[in-house]
Amino acid sequence: MELAATLDAIETNDGQLHIVSDSTYVVNCFRDSWWKGWLARGWVNKAKKPVANRDLWEPLIELYQQRDVTFEWVKGHSGDEWNDIADRLAVEGATTQQPRRGNDMPTNLGDADAVGGPATGAGSAAGAASSDAAKDPTGRAAPEGHVLVVGGHRPPDIGGYDPNPTADKIRRRLVDIIAAKKQVSPDLVVVSGMGLGAEQLAAEAALDADVPLVAVLAFPDPAAVWPAASRQRYDEIVDRAADVIVLQAKVPETKAKMAGAMKRRDAWFVRNANEALVVWDGNDKPLGTFVRSLGVQLGDDVWIIDPTEL
Repeated sequence: MELAATLDAIETNDGQLHIVSDSTYVVNCFRDSWWKGWLARGWVNKAKKPVANRDLWEPLIELYQQRDVTFEWVKGHSGDEWNDIADRLAVEGATTQQPRRGNDMPTNLGDADAVGGPATGAGSAAGAASSDAAKDPTGRAAPEGHVLVVGGHRPPDIGGYDPNPTADKIRRRLVDIIAAKKQVSPDLVVVSGMGLGAEQLAAEAALDADVPLVAVLAFPDPAAVWPAASRQRYDEIVDRAADVIVLQAKVPETKAKMAGAMKRRDAWFVRNANEALVVWDGNDKPLGTFVRSLGVQLGDDVWIIDPTEL
C-alpha cells in the first residue's frame, strides 16, 4: 500500500516532489538505486528472483525517470507529525473503506460524517491515542536503531543439534557479516527469535560482534520443553540480550495455536525489519515463504547465506 500510495502521489502532483515515507522498501529503492539493477537484469533481483510488485514498480520507476522526485525516510511512530497523520489516515481508510484527498491538514480524522463510515479506528479516542497498536496488533514497537532480523534453518538442516562443522562455519560467516554491517550502520540492532538452529547462531554471532541483541519471542519461555543442554544455552544467550520482547502473554495450548503464534512473530519481523539475514539453502518451503515476505517489504535488503556453499 505504501508503494501504491507513492505511485498515486507522483501521478496526482505536478512539478518537483519530495516524498517522505517510513517505508524502507520504497525509499531505499531510489536512495540505493535498486531500480537500476532491476532494469539491467530484466526485472529480477540479486537473488535472481522476479521483482515483487512489478505492476506497481514499473510505472513508478518510469515516472521517476521523467520527473524531479526526491525521497526521504522517516522512522515510523517516532513523533513525526505528518507520519502520524498518514498512519491515522491509513487506519481510517482500512476501517471505513472510504478514500479522501486534500491539500490541507485534516481536522476530523476518524469522523464518521467526513468519510461516510463508523466512528472507529484511528479517529476514535483509543485509536487516536495509539497509532502503534493500530499498525502492529502486538502493540510492541521495534527497538531503536537499524533493525537486522536474522533467521534460518533449524538444526536438522545445519548439521544437527550438537556442535558441528557446518554450524561453526555458519556462525563464523554470520559474525563477519554482522560486524561488516555494524560499520555501515553504527546503530545496528540484531533481532532474533531465539529458535534452535540459525536463530541462536545469529544471536551468538551478534554478541561476538559486539552488536546489541534483542530477543523477540512468540510466547513466554519457548525453551521450557527443550532438553537441559539446549535450555542452558538459550538462557545464557538471553541473559546477555539488550532486551527481550514477548509478543503474547500466554503459552499456546495446542500445536495449531503455537503455529499461529510463530506466524504472528514472523509477521512482526517483516513489519519491523530494516534488513534481514537468513540462512537458507533455497529448498525449505516454509522458510522460503518467510524469505519472500521479507523481500516484499525490504526489496534487496534481504541477505541469504546458503549453508551448502560454505
